[in-house]
Amino acid sequence: MFEQDNPDINPLSLINLSRIYNQGGQSLVVFQDLNLNISSGELVSLVGPSGSGKSSILHIAGLLELPNKGDVLINGIKSSDMTDNQRTLIRRTSIGFIYQFHYLLQDFTALENILIPQLLNGSSKEEAIIRSEELLKKLGIIDRKNHLPGEMSGGEQQRVSIARALANKPNILIADEPTGNLDPSTAEIVFNEFISLAKEEGLSAIIATHNMALADSLDRKIVLNNGSIYWFFIVKPSMLE
Repeated sequence: MFEQDNPDINPLSLINLSRIYNQGGQSLVVFQDLNLNISSGELVSLVGPSGSGKSSILHIAGLLELPNKGDVLINGIKSSDMTDNQRTLIRRTSIGFIYQFHYLLQDFTALENILIPQLLNGSSKEEAIIRSEELLKKLGIIDRKNHLPGEMSGGEQQRVSIARALANKPNILIADEPTGNLDPSTAEIVFNEFISLAKEEGLSAIIATHNMALADSLDRKIVLNNGSIYWFFIVKPSMLE
């Protein structure tokens, strides 16, 4: 029902979005009339100082929060035309979420943490096990599949959360500081694995990060400043050859 049939349609479009909070009788405008399109297979970084609205954009793009004005199009379909149940279905099938903290279920193994969203989405246990093990192999932690989160390192736990986000084969990925809780060397390794897998899966992604080196390694960089966005196309050395 919500799959993208037309390749010319952007998987994710933010149209004239405004987010305004009321604090003590005062209106705080986070951003206003914001427009952003993420094309198929495009990996976009989102940067800006704390409080600039990065998380609000991600929450609205992921249909977790409603804007005060404007609309979000998921695979060309207006979220304002969806019921609550339809938005829930979209989040479960078309959008993957990765956060700074992994939020793994502590009483379940790595494999089980990845299985659960697939089973909830109607996959058979056999199909879910195959998909889960495939992702764990690609992320280099298949040997940890029967370990509980408390038995894994921070980098391993975040790899499991990445696999969980991709388990139902979404075409949109939303990540909020996906390596922000890791030490710099581990963060770089996990980020590179994450980006490699996202490209292999053909995902469109918007990734908030404070790490400018990581932000500059993606296809496009979006900078938030005083409620406005500025985007920069990233010129990579391979493009100049």
